[in-house]
Amino acid sequence: MSRLPPASPPSPLVLADVSTAAEPPRRGVESVSHPVAVLTLVAHPHLARVGERLVLEDLLAGQEWVLSRNAPDFTPASSAFGAPLGDPFLSRKPFLRFNQTDTGIRVSVGPDGKCTSDGLPLGDAREWSLEEVRAGVPLELAGRLALLLHLSEPRSASARSLPGMVGESVGLRRVRKDIERVADLELSVLIRGETGTGKELVAQALHQQSPRAKKPFLSINLGAIPKELAAAELFGAAKGAFTGANQARDGFFRAAQGGTLFLDEIGEASAEIQVMLLRVLETGELFPVGASTPVHADVRLVAATDADLDTHIRDGRFKAPLLHRLAGYEIQLPPLRERREDIAPLFLHFAREALESIGESHRLTPGDPYQEPWLPPALAVRLLRHAWPGNIRQLRNVARQLVVGSRGQPRLELGPRLAQELESSSQPSARPPAPESPDAEPLARRKSTEVTEPELLGALRAQDWDVKRAADHLGIPRSSIYNLIERSPVIRLAGDLSVEEITRCFHECQGDLDAMVRRLEVSRRALSRRVKELGLG
Repeated sequence: MSRLPPASPPSPLVLADVSTAAEPPRRGVESVSHPVAVLTLVAHPHLARVGERLVLEDLLAGQEWVLSRNAPDFTPASSAFGAPLGDPFLSRKPFLRFNQTDTGIRVSVGPDGKCTSDGLPLGDAREWSLEEVRAGVPLELAGRLALLLHLSEPRSASARSLPGMVGESVGLRRVRKDIERVADLELSVLIRGETGTGKELVAQALHQQSPRAKKPFLSINLGAIPKELAAAELFGAAKGAFTGANQARDGFFRAAQGGTLFLDEIGEASAEIQVMLLRVLETGELFPVGASTPVHADVRLVAATDADLDTHIRDGRFKAPLLHRLAGYEIQLPPLRERREDIAPLFLHFAREALESIGESHRLTPGDPYQEPWLPPALAVRLLRHAWPGNIRQLRNVARQLVVGSRGQPRLELGPRLAQELESSSQPSARPPAPESPDAEPLARRKSTEVTEPELLGALRAQDWDVKRAADHLGIPRSSIYNLIERSPVIRLAGDLSVEEITRCFHECQGDLDAMVRRLEVSRRALSRRVKELGLG
């Protein structure tokens, strides 16, 4: 048996909300009332098993759980059937026992077990408080596998996954529930969350689950549109409305007619655009630039921001009535650091994409069971411990670089730059307290003077010359990265490029702005502005 009742079980623990999203219960939303302990596979010699879970039912009510090579079964989220750990380097006899204590969970190691946590041997047993388990406790087994012990909630029988949304964390389940709750309504939706948390993916899910699913879905980044062109780009323009307007332009609202228009970085909208958006939301009509006749707009508006709009309102930079109209319903996305049990499944998802692109999909199928794991468990734990200031976007980039950088190698290997990136900002560890190193300052509090020239250039290239994403990746304000770029003797500004160089590159790249950015190595937003100013776009 994999579960054995202890001789004298302690009284059940009374738990508060254990959401890894650290989000207080909202009115009309079910709270987490019955937390459970869970083991999630974060590294396994059979790579495709990463993300499988074992729910330790009733552990927090005094039930003992025992782990061996042959039992119990770990199951994927999409199936009710699973398999035991099964690795030949693990003992057939029980080698780990999990018990509730008065303050948390104790893990006992049998004579045939070899288990470490954060690089430290467990010895005969070790106990973690519920706060530590809530944050997630990594367990490495025999240098072959890694598990994450954490708290979650039972998966609802009615819960269903949505395309592209990988993970089983409480925070992500709440997002899925929010989408199901509002997708079929004609409400405008405001998506809030840090950069890189997947706001556009949520907007796409809202569209795909709505009655408008067969109509257009347009995604517009307001931060990438020059302010002087924003009104015409969004609402269209009459012929002759401004210099160069040789013909009427429909604009994004009319292009999305009958469908969904996603406006990312809504906090970047100018005062003029805010007034025009408010009119559309209140009347369902818009006036193209230079036109005197209104046009009906049958568009569902979904907006997103990583900015503090309430502060913007107090500072006079954003209109409160517009916020109230946009936020017919709000969806708050948790950052990746609060979804730790989702990091390994997300890494597998992105690694699969990268493996397919380089022709190494065979890594996903079982091979020699005695072969060294392609995903080292120590590396998987390192990914868990990283704070991911760039969230899912940063994880995807790291996964791609790891896979491509280890192409043809028997296992994933960290290059010096990636090693530095993953070392620079890590989550609080469950290690015993130790003196804090002066180098332990989180990346989010770095000073721009600490950013080296190679690091700056590497971040810009890794983020496809998106200055805002590069700043988030480096953990410095956007204003600071602009100052660094201007002082750099190596990095050029879009304004430094000659008309001839831009024009030649435009034609050689066949108008592909992303290809132009990679070739010219300048800010994407600034280059887009130059291209439009020259009449090339």
